Amino acid sequence: MTNKPNLTRRRLLSAASGSAIFCAFPTVAKAITLGRSTERDLAMDHTHTHEKIELTYAIGRQYVPQALNHLNHFLRDHYSGLVGVMDPALYDIMHALQTSLQVRSPYQIISGYRAPHTNERLRTTRGGGVARRSLHMDGKAVDLRIPGVPLKELRDAALELARGGVGYYPGSNFIHIDTGKVRSWAG
Repeated sequence: MTNKPNLTRRRLLSAASGSAIFCAFPTVAKAITLGRSTERDLAMDHTHTHEKIELTYAIGRQYVPQALNHLNHFLRDHYSGLVGVMDPALYDIMHALQTSLQVRSPYQIISGYRAPHTNERLRTTRGGGVARRSLHMDGKAVDLRIPGVPLKELRDAALELARGGVGYYPGSNFIHIDTGKVRSWAG
């Protein structure tokens, strides 16, 4: 689901100065981010809910609270519908990955937040690959891919960033990134 709030450039600039909260979506985000390196935006397609989102989630060193709320909902547990609080540092990793790979394609999201009961059910029914204390339950992990980017190349770029954990799942066609300790594994 893509939302398009009625925002003018003046209201957006006012928000950037701290006098208002905003969330910039497709047309607005594209209009204000061209040539502006201080604004960080992301676009994602969810493979399970079929929702799409594109927004500016940070300006300079400040996260945009309303955008983070939209991202929390977008990355909710798609099994139960429960919404967790995602670590904004994940978005910085995702933004850095796209920058280093020089791609603008939307991420395909496989999994974001995972409620503890969902995690336990997946852990006991999937024959491995789901950790007992998964960082998905803390909103600190996401499973993803970028269409057109070889999975190995995406994994290597994430490893090079050295900002958290990187799991490589070529059989399932995704990588896992998290904001935990720097480590890597293959599943």
